[in-house]
Amino acid sequence: MLNDKQFRSAVKHEGGVSRRMFLAYSAALSSIPLLGRSSFANAAPEFSSNPFSLGVASGDPDSTSMVLWTRLAPEPLEPFGGMPNEAVVVRWEVADDEAFNKVVASGTVAATPQLGHSVHVEVDGLSPDQWYFYRFHTGDATSPIGRTRTFPAVDTMPQQVRFGVTSCQNYEQGLFTAYEQMARDNLDLVFHLGDYIYEYAAGRNGKVRTHHGKEIDSLNDYRARHAQYRSDPLLQNMHATCPWLVTWDDHEFDNNCAGEISEEPNIDPVDYLIRRANAYQAYYEAMPLRASCLPTGPDMQLYRNSRYGQLADFLVLDTRQYRSDQPNGDRKSPLNDAAFDKRQSLLGRRQKGWLYSQLVSSQSTWNVLAQQVMMGMVDRAGNPEAPAYSMDQWPGYAFERMELMKFLADRRVSNPVVLTGDIHSNWANELRLDDRRPEDDVIATEFVCTSLTSGGNGVDKPKGLDNLLAANPCVKFHNTERGYIRCAVTPQEWTADYMVIDNVETPGGNTFVRNSFTVEAGQAALHSS
Repeated sequence: MLNDKQFRSAVKHEGGVSRRMFLAYSAALSSIPLLGRSSFANAAPEFSSNPFSLGVASGDPDSTSMVLWTRLAPEPLEPFGGMPNEAVVVRWEVADDEAFNKVVASGTVAATPQLGHSVHVEVDGLSPDQWYFYRFHTGDATSPIGRTRTFPAVDTMPQQVRFGVTSCQNYEQGLFTAYEQMARDNLDLVFHLGDYIYEYAAGRNGKVRTHHGKEIDSLNDYRARHAQYRSDPLLQNMHATCPWLVTWDDHEFDNNCAGEISEEPNIDPVDYLIRRANAYQAYYEAMPLRASCLPTGPDMQLYRNSRYGQLADFLVLDTRQYRSDQPNGDRKSPLNDAAFDKRQSLLGRRQKGWLYSQLVSSQSTWNVLAQQVMMGMVDRAGNPEAPAYSMDQWPGYAFERMELMKFLADRRVSNPVVLTGDIHSNWANELRLDDRRPEDDVIATEFVCTSLTSGGNGVDKPKGLDNLLAANPCVKFHNTERGYIRCAVTPQEWTADYMVIDNVETPGGNTFVRNSFTVEAGQAALHSS
């Protein structure tokens, strides 16, 4: 495999950024899953400190399987996590009980230096709709115990699913206290909708605690930043409580990135994509993702579906990697011709085709789009005389957004619900073909979760709230407190509790329900409960 210097030289010699050269640069990654079955791994490693310092996690469950994750890192903030340049044998177990008296599956896998000694075990052959416990061993060390579950069989109708929705957890701007209440909520699943880490240099947002190192760029930089976040005991505990479905936004790589275009001017496109390759590999290493998500250089497919019986289809989207550049200089602006340009896309052609295919073939009661940026066409200025819409969100791609709404209505997709992060504030929105026309039929519902910590302590009633609500009839609730959304979904009804925390800047914050909304199956309108 070419090193960075050789790769830059080869690409520039060809006179541009070459996808073929990127594939050559990263070809060795395709063989990494095979390394996990290598017979050359060290079966009796010795560690100077706990190799399971980053805890355990599970994710991407279906009715018979899920991914179990850990990463060996006795010195998590050091290069390579303090691990030697060799593969290490890791044993794993899955049991019906927390005491591991009834082990139902077990095996070994090699944690390789090529993937930062991360472990992704895809356990199959389990029973549908059942809770399990899991753990890892290497050398004489044993990991914490995690709890996970399979989804119900695809031909059954579950009576309920309960899950949390979170995003935007800037380590410097707050404590992860809200995860304490989330763990007590006894959820089946957690959605994390992006900005799991922030790429900024130490001290840029420092108010509560401090990032490790400079603005991250290299693979080791991204690995260390993920490790710093995952070292938080409250985040670790929440990962060990239930499976997660994750997707990224921009800060896992670089703020307000758009496809292959940097937010900053005069960025060498080769340097940009090499940095993206580093970010994507570190993200895969840090998350409970299947091998189907393994990155190839600067490309990584995160859009995927997960079916909870016939109750809900969860469609996880990626609105960063494939999007065209934000119009109007990525500044808030009116919905002008640039925002309605037919060539503008958040999804990209292939993901859009996949999404439409999934929606039209779905037989589930609820169809859930778990994605990053707000879909509601919200005038953020709250001023009909001088409206201002975010060009980084769906209004900047208004044609594609309205096309999607029309598709949902024309194909009579059952109960579409959009889950959104990114914006560091809570919103409950009714979505129409054109949200500026309140007389139109409501087609879908959007629940936007605030940040877990980003932005520091917020407020219940932000300045100008009355004007914003008056200018945007689609918005039924908005505030800027921190927290997450707790959802309970049945065949008849969806309930969303907006959980907020009164203080993220000091220990001991109290998390409580600020507002709740329900949606009845067959009726997209929001009802305050």
